[in-house]
Amino acid sequence: MNIVIIGSSGHAKVVIDVVERQGEHHIVGLIDAFRAHGEETMGYRVLGAETDLPVLAEQHALGGVLVAIGDNHVRARVTAGVAALCPDLRFITAVHPQASVARGVRIGAGSVMMAGAVVNPGCEMGPGCIVNTRASLDHDSVMDAFSSLAPAAATGGNCHLGSCSALGMGGLLLQRLRIGAHSVVGAGAVVTRSVPDMCVSYGAPARVIRSRVAGDKYL
Repeated sequence: MNIVIIGSSGHAKVVIDVVERQGEHHIVGLIDAFRAHGEETMGYRVLGAETDLPVLAEQHALGGVLVAIGDNHVRARVTAGVAALCPDLRFITAVHPQASVARGVRIGAGSVMMAGAVVNPGCEMGPGCIVNTRASLDHDSVMDAFSSLAPAAATGGNCHLGSCSALGMGGLLLQRLRIGAHSVVGAGAVVTRSVPDMCVSYGAPARVIRSRVAGDKYL
């Protein structure tokens, strides 16, 4: 299937590598409103912006799209915009061949799993999620839409990440705990109690540092 990747930064490079190694789709180019037409990332040209997608879909016989934007809130917003512009385009998933995904795991459209990622039995992932390099989602855990585990982040069993929430690099979420919607847990944190919605938390043990609003920059 011919697809385009939306995004062309560092995160997009990793997503491109996953798609190439998976070998199921052909990348015809990149979509990035902030770069000039014809600029390249990893040998793929920027074809235009999201608003160009209806024309590009016809020109290149596109069957799918993958939003490769690391920021959870921005990824959710761009995904919604693309779905409205091109309702017939499928949001594909990308799973690195060296990721370990248990039988029966539910993976939402547009989600990505990087090299070394582990998703254990009974887990569910909503649309647009990221399980990054060497991150681990343990048994019976849930990632709501557009949530993310950063590289080397890990959860215990029966955990829950709310929509657009992020567990930072090397962060640990102990079993049966929740990170609230639009909350961010900092790198190296050890979460020993559930984190409310709309806040920033870090430390070992993690504590709430301040509130935040949806869309606040965190990467």
